[in-house]
Amino acid sequence: MRTLRRAVPLTALFLLVGALPAAAQDAPTPEDLAYAIDTAWVAAASALVLLMHLGFALVESGLTRAKNAANIVGKNIATVAIGAVAYWATGAALAYGENLGGFIGTSGFFNPAQILDDGTQAIFQLVFAATAATIVSGAVAERIKFGSYLVVAAAMTAIIYPIITHWQWSGEGGWLFDLGFYDFAGSSMVHLTGGAAALAGVLVLGPRLGKYGKDGRPRAIPGHNIPFAIAGVLVLWFGWFGFNGGSTLGAVGMAETIGTVLLNTTLAGGAGGVAAMLVSRLQAGKPDVAMVGNGVLAGLVGITAGPDLATNWWAVIVGLVCGALVVLAVVTFDRIRVDDPVGAISVHGVCGAVGTLFVGVYAADRTVGVQAIGVAATASFAFVAALVVFLLVRALMGLRVTEQEELEGLDVHEHGIAGYPDIVLGPSAADPSRPAGAPAYGLSGGAVPATSKAVSAES
Repeated sequence: MRTLRRAVPLTALFLLVGALPAAAQDAPTPEDLAYAIDTAWVAAASALVLLMHLGFALVESGLTRAKNAANIVGKNIATVAIGAVAYWATGAALAYGENLGGFIGTSGFFNPAQILDDGTQAIFQLVFAATAATIVSGAVAERIKFGSYLVVAAAMTAIIYPIITHWQWSGEGGWLFDLGFYDFAGSSMVHLTGGAAALAGVLVLGPRLGKYGKDGRPRAIPGHNIPFAIAGVLVLWFGWFGFNGGSTLGAVGMAETIGTVLLNTTLAGGAGGVAAMLVSRLQAGKPDVAMVGNGVLAGLVGITAGPDLATNWWAVIVGLVCGALVVLAVVTFDRIRVDDPVGAISVHGVCGAVGTLFVGVYAADRTVGVQAIGVAATASFAFVAALVVFLLVRALMGLRVTEQEELEGLDVHEHGIAGYPDIVLGPSAADPSRPAGAPAYGLSGGAVPATSKAVSAES
């Protein structure tokens, strides 16, 4: 037994020594390790950005009515699905392909890894693209046809957003990049693009039924689930660590920058929430919880243009300004009959523009003038291009649901399932006589039970 005990460690030692030459030959080089670390960081950041779509789904469904909940989350998951394929097919090529006149890319169609170094970099850009389209989803909620929205989402991710990002993020040769414009992670490239496109959609669609009285004054249409909305804000805040942090596009040699970006992102979001809380308290007498959530998002959007360049103090200032501004912007849009159920135009459009302009104030090598050119160009192109898409969709396939469909709920007419069966069907939701596999609304021919009409305007 003693002999066996001695033999085992000696054998292990000999095997280890024998393996050393082979291990030395197979040891990764510093370049291999750096590439692996960068890849892991960008992959993790991509996952965080993808998770943000859960946040968008919660915010949008929570701030809209129960009768449209399934429609809202359906649009969100469809945006990611369609956006992934559309950006892979054409979006990445238009954004990062061989430069044509500083305006558009022309290579890499159906093969984004070819022009973005590898698949990890490609997936990071892909999940970003769907974010811009999702911004539109919230603003046009509760009255747009599902199929029509899908066409808009495809156009956003395949054409509109990619062309705009080419101007800056394709690097040298992009006309905004060469001009000296700066947008680190997308206050303009992503958020202002989505906000401007959302404004075009809202203007074409018009306000929801009942939003404005005969005297033109806006009426409140409360969301059905504020806890959902705030949970969504927290998910988005968490995901923003990937959105901004991952925009370093690597980790090796970037530790200080990543730390600065993440700290400034958190400070701006916090300051935005504080400012919105105070302003809504002064405005309405009580702090509006939903507005506090929008204030957090406004601060996050605002700092996204330059979290790597701002000091902590500037991050707080940007957050405070954007958090206060979003409250005023939501009220202003309401008064001029721009019906945006979730405040997407104010959060992403207005605060995206303001945050981009701020870079010209706190960054020594940037100017407000050049930043303003980038803001104007981004907003103008996104608005006009989206306006053309919305008008074409309206002419070719229709854009808005009928009055009856809007009153009774898009869950009923667009999907045939209820986000909340108990609310729509009442006691009949648990009727044991209903046959297995029956439609969610239980009636043939798409008819809507009377119980749904009882909650049509309020739920």
